[in-house]
Amino acid sequence: MNDQSLITRVLIYDDQHAFTTLVKKHQLPIRQFLRRLTNGNHALADDLSQQVFITAYNKLSTFKAASTFSTWLHSIAYRRFLNEMRKGQYQSEIKTEDDAVFQSTENPIESTIENPVENEILAEQLVARLSEAERTCITLAFSAGMSHQEIVTITGLPLGTVKSHINRSKLKLSNWLADSLPRSAL
Repeated sequence: MNDQSLITRVLIYDDQHAFTTLVKKHQLPIRQFLRRLTNGNHALADDLSQQVFITAYNKLSTFKAASTFSTWLHSIAYRRFLNEMRKGQYQSEIKTEDDAVFQSTENPIESTIENPVENEILAEQLVARLSEAERTCITLAFSAGMSHQEIVTITGLPLGTVKSHINRSKLKLSNWLADSLPRSAL
């Protein structure tokens, strides 16, 4: 069943199973998006993700099919993240077990070339170095597969700014990765 059919079932029949299906379908992309925004803070990303789906359930009747359900959820997630930032309770430098594993490696960059888990950790660390706006745009574009127009809808930024953030982020990430890799790997 597609998203619109599931939404209709929730709204008309109060079908909890249909909403559970929507959550299962969209939970991972939303959690990954929030994890990137929170610089890998899994606990905060999980809390925000839960709040996103509670809000989505409570506000489902306001969903307009002018955008996709995924875009709408990402908009809610982004606003939740911004609200958390405004409250001042967000800490960007929270260490996770993954960070400890990454930092304990004698030469972390060389070991990441062949290890997908460590590749993901390196990617998170590099993306975390971007500004909040750059991190948001690049994550939406590549992790969530959003179009520039969808990113405009989610963030409220002008189209030119979104494009600039994405291009600037790609350049920064490319340079940082090149600086990090041993010359023999290039």
